[in-house]
Amino acid sequence: MATDLNDYKIIKEGEAEILMHAKNEVFYNKTQVNNRDISIAVLRAFISKRKDEHEAMLSKRTKQAQKVSKKDSTETVVEEEPCKSHTKDEISNGVCKVPEDISQDEQCCIIEEPIKNTEGKGRGELKPPRVLEALSASGLRALRYAREVDGIGQVVALDNDKVSVEACRRNIKFNGSVACSKVESQLADARVYMLTHPKEFDVVDLDPYGSPSVFLDSAVQSVVDGGMLMCTATDMAVLCGGNGEVCYSKYGSYPLRGKYCHEMALRILLACIESHANRYKRYIVPVLSVQMDFYVRVFVRIYTSASAMKNTPLKLSYVYQCVGCDSFHLQPIGRTLSKNNSVRYLPGFGPVVPQECSDCGKKFNMGGPIWSASIHDQEWVASILADLKSMKDRYPAYDRLSAVLTTISEELPDVPLFLSLHNLCATLKCTSPSAVIFRSAVINAGYRISGTHVNPLGLKSDAPMDVIWDIMRCWVKNHPVKSQPLEQAGSVILAKEPVLQANFARAVASLSKAQAKKVARFLPNPERHWGPKLRAGRQITSKHISLLGPAAVNGNLNHEEPEEPDTKHVSLLDPAAVNGSLNREECEEPDTKRQKTDVTS
Repeated sequence: MATDLNDYKIIKEGEAEILMHAKNEVFYNKTQVNNRDISIAVLRAFISKRKDEHEAMLSKRTKQAQKVSKKDSTETVVEEEPCKSHTKDEISNGVCKVPEDISQDEQCCIIEEPIKNTEGKGRGELKPPRVLEALSASGLRALRYAREVDGIGQVVALDNDKVSVEACRRNIKFNGSVACSKVESQLADARVYMLTHPKEFDVVDLDPYGSPSVFLDSAVQSVVDGGMLMCTATDMAVLCGGNGEVCYSKYGSYPLRGKYCHEMALRILLACIESHANRYKRYIVPVLSVQMDFYVRVFVRIYTSASAMKNTPLKLSYVYQCVGCDSFHLQPIGRTLSKNNSVRYLPGFGPVVPQECSDCGKKFNMGGPIWSASIHDQEWVASILADLKSMKDRYPAYDRLSAVLTTISEELPDVPLFLSLHNLCATLKCTSPSAVIFRSAVINAGYRISGTHVNPLGLKSDAPMDVIWDIMRCWVKNHPVKSQPLEQAGSVILAKEPVLQANFARAVASLSKAQAKKVARFLPNPERHWGPKLRAGRQITSKHISLLGPAAVNGNLNHEEPEEPDTKHVSLLDPAAVNGSLNREECEEPDTKRQKTDVTS
């Protein structure tokens, strides 16, 4: 290769290796190893499921063809005698009437021809799936797909930055013949490319720096029927309620700042994808939805059906969140009415809440619409988790992914959003029961409860809010609290007598299987400054210590020509900065506002 390797650092992840220049020319984030690993696991499961579905379809068609063949052969035997006798009445019905100059062999061919066509219809071989990585940067993700996923076809890596495309092509050559034969790098605007290649890709991967909203309309059109769309959103400050008006402009949904805000971010993204798909008579089926590190990642399959698309309002809901307590309620957008064999689609009944909260008397904030149907397919989750454990050596982030998927496998699939036990106790100003005791009380009351992968303290339950507060009232009776001002939400809630008498006896199902086996479910970050990184092309300055850490910042600043040190940040850097070894670059100021919000989320 003509490239001088001394100017680059070799980064190895999985079976792929890339060359990264010392300058911040092409975006790369080590933290996203979790994102890339889980994408590879889902892609392997998708290829396997796709093969099974194709074989099932062929088997079904073969059985149908055999039934048609048997039926036709039976009719031929019954009608053969009248044809031979040439009875005038039976010939005149047109069933056996054939020209006299056609031989008997040719007549057999006439009968057999449609049967052959029926059997041969749709028997084409299943081609390897084509993958589009719409925003490739260094091409690491595309290279890992090509080298690590068996049965994959062509991988197209797009970018609209010349430097990134050059880096991607350099990395393709660096990874050898397998990468060269499967990965293709192109300089193009992802939106235009996807619009000009409708229904051509089995898998489309969107992992932008920030919001994916501008890519969704073209992405849902470029996926084949039954294909997969993988989508990441890193603008968590927007999705979690920091800028509600911005979220509404980008995603068409208003967020609420509750403890469940990260799960709400997942559901807002799913509702947005569904909205874009519906415009083209398509709909989505979520396979896996994950909130991890500083982003959300969803995996959905896209299908085309004008009739199935009518069910979309049944999967969306508005959320009413009380401003005084943790109570929240969901308002479905639509409902159905079945009569005889017909189904009518009608607007949802409402309102589901009064003007004032029935628990504490405060007002409600309204957010949404959000995706209120299931966000995971538990069959897929089990399959992905099994595959992950059987190939643990091939996943650099195995421990983290195993923990996340284990927690997801235990979530209640039909319960949107969740409660925070600590928030409930903060409202009442009481000591918190242990999670096991609270779970037992809910189970003993006849309801289901589980954890959530989004928050270690989150609890999903199908128990209504009045039952939850009755349990907490019973807990406070045994663990009294100090008197509070009467107008506070907690005082209003405790002033009411509980209708349900809670039973806090230890329930067998109060611990999940993972908890009983002491399987790790929430792991700490492997190193400090594990989070979002600086956008490609930005100069690294001493202002980026919170994102990159002092060591990384110092290492980059030392490459520059010496000038006066940035005395404002001297206390945060090492002592060498005092002697003028660090420099302040003369460049435009980075967008620190966005980085700050991304880190805090």
